[in-house]
Amino acid sequence: MKTRLVIVMILSLVFITFSKAQENTVVKAGLQKVKLLFLLDQNGKAAYSISFDEKKVINNSHLGFVINHHRLDSNFRIIKVDSSVVDEKWNPVWGEVKTIRNHYQQLKIQLQQKSAPFFKLNIVFKVFEEGVGFRYEFPLQNNLKFFTVNDELTEFNLTADHKAFWIPADYDSNEYPYTTSKLSEVNAWKFPLISSGTYQTNIPDQYAVQTPLMLKSNDGLYINIHEAALQNYATMQLHVNRAEHGLSANLVPDAVGNKVYLRTPAKTPWRTIIVSDKATDILASKMILNLNEPSVIANTSWIKPTKFIGVWWEMQTGRGSWSYTDNIDSLSKDGKLIPNGHHSANTANVKRYIDFASKNAIKGLLVEGWNIGWEEWTGVHKEDNFDFVTPYPDFDVKEIAKYAKAKGVEMIMHNETGSSAANYDRHMDTAFRFMNQFGYKSVKTGYVGMIIPNGEHHDGQWMMNHYERAAKKAAQYHVMIDMHEPMRPTGLSRTYPNWLASEAGRGNEWNAFSDGNAPDHETIMPFTRLMGGPMDYTPGIFKLRHYAKDAPNRQMHTTLAKQLALYITMYSPIQMAADIPENYEAHMDAFQFIKDVPVDWDDTKILEAEPGAYITIARKEKGKNNWFLGTITNENARQTTISLDFLDTNKKYSATIYGDATDADWKSNPEAYIIKKLEVDNSMKIDLLLAKGGGTAISFITKN
Repeated sequence: MKTRLVIVMILSLVFITFSKAQENTVVKAGLQKVKLLFLLDQNGKAAYSISFDEKKVINNSHLGFVINHHRLDSNFRIIKVDSSVVDEKWNPVWGEVKTIRNHYQQLKIQLQQKSAPFFKLNIVFKVFEEGVGFRYEFPLQNNLKFFTVNDELTEFNLTADHKAFWIPADYDSNEYPYTTSKLSEVNAWKFPLISSGTYQTNIPDQYAVQTPLMLKSNDGLYINIHEAALQNYATMQLHVNRAEHGLSANLVPDAVGNKVYLRTPAKTPWRTIIVSDKATDILASKMILNLNEPSVIANTSWIKPTKFIGVWWEMQTGRGSWSYTDNIDSLSKDGKLIPNGHHSANTANVKRYIDFASKNAIKGLLVEGWNIGWEEWTGVHKEDNFDFVTPYPDFDVKEIAKYAKAKGVEMIMHNETGSSAANYDRHMDTAFRFMNQFGYKSVKTGYVGMIIPNGEHHDGQWMMNHYERAAKKAAQYHVMIDMHEPMRPTGLSRTYPNWLASEAGRGNEWNAFSDGNAPDHETIMPFTRLMGGPMDYTPGIFKLRHYAKDAPNRQMHTTLAKQLALYITMYSPIQMAADIPENYEAHMDAFQFIKDVPVDWDDTKILEAEPGAYITIARKEKGKNNWFLGTITNENARQTTISLDFLDTNKKYSATIYGDATDADWKSNPEAYIIKKLEVDNSMKIDLLLAKGGGTAISFITKN
């Protein structure tokens, strides 16, 4: 990946002023409409504020820490201010666009306490055209080498009672439906885990939400608060001061209540505020990726985005099981496991999926439940039930590997840990050697349950380091990785491009075993969960009613056409065709879009968007002139006219439109769709009608 880098020292753009009345120090910086103001008051307390196009976005908000049980948020003086401008372009290994511009003004403000112990703290701001990122640095200093962060005191004080799109804070899960409300109406408790294994509730004034937090102000600003480059640190959740519209950092603790352990020199993740008066700009931002370090993997030629199917949905819907026996004690007299008769990951069934994938040019096949241990598998029950290399008796690893290779299908490994992360650490090398031996080029990991070591959390510092260890280990063996139940992403896919995607949110699977996801769910997630990185959402369900064995009346809150559109609007370099083969075989004309749609792109255009309401995105296929479009709506039907000016000039395209039928409705007629073909060019417009809970997917295949 070649980059072009320009760094210009521009102290003339940094304004440092002193107020004689209050002896405050002010440092200002800005890039286009975004302006940053850093303030050090007469008590040596640091604060910042942000404005966009002369509108205040963040009011004065204090910065600091509690370390080793002492507050570190006052008595500072500025000892140096460095400023620079960076304007570079870099090419991601895979992504939504071929080239990313990284343009920002940086301020590095070096602080030191005025009196003993003369602690030093740097605050680094990067001001982009669409927002601000800032982080803390703890330099080497004689009076502190190893230290504990008890609390981070970062504030995000908003200007008014904004509309918020939020999920509750939880140390171990991001899989919640979104609530849309005023910030003052957030009613999610901060959830500290207590020794009984239940969550403590009814804590006055301790409301907290997850990031990314999406907000919309009354004066038309869209604001997104998150973090970038989360490494060796705990996840930041946000404590909500409902009365004053304030937010403050709330780090996930460990088993004894501490948040982070660091050694100088050290740095925190970036705290990010993305802002615009256009919702489309929020989705188009690459600021979080830009705040991450470049790839640490020198040779990335083996990293390939892909589509896949899986022996998975049939278990989710109760048609089969992950386990080979009904319980761990199901043994015959000679000590062999007794099969339950409905284990899905058996050789014959896997070959059936391989045949379907091969016939339809689907590159990969994931098989879950192939290895022993699923009878009692979550970390709550057992620490070491998986060894990640021992198959059930009916899963012939060698035969399946041979058959898949002959059919041109790549097998995808599944390593469920049952949240015993310590057990996975012990077995990682063995597991990845096994993948290399049998030709598995990618792995899906899982962490369902309460974390072992006991007292650690999915979103705590210990697990952040575990996830990074897994990504590094996978890279060592040239294996791509997709993590389920981790922390929500913060752009680390730039640093570890083999870390293709994560779950870390309420995916399509929730429609299999619960009331599912509301029709507006997928119109919110790109503004929230997907801001930090791709999601393995598992779209493409075609049988939308009567699919769950234990709940025959269960149905999804979507039309079939919307399931196709999600391949565009829910970005991921790995996309699953999540339904079972026979449900696709009943609609092969619609399945054609899944066969055609790429997973890697040269360009992306966010055509229209409003969180909670609708999204329309067009993407250009990597290395080709073909474009694909997806548009989705919430529970309301929608008419929209789309200009095709994003198409390449002087080219004709064959457009295939996969849309909702005129009588389609997510609730009453979800599987009704129409397919139309047109010849188009970039001078034309297309009128689209989206049903309630519906969508439209379009392929534009170049003709010249």
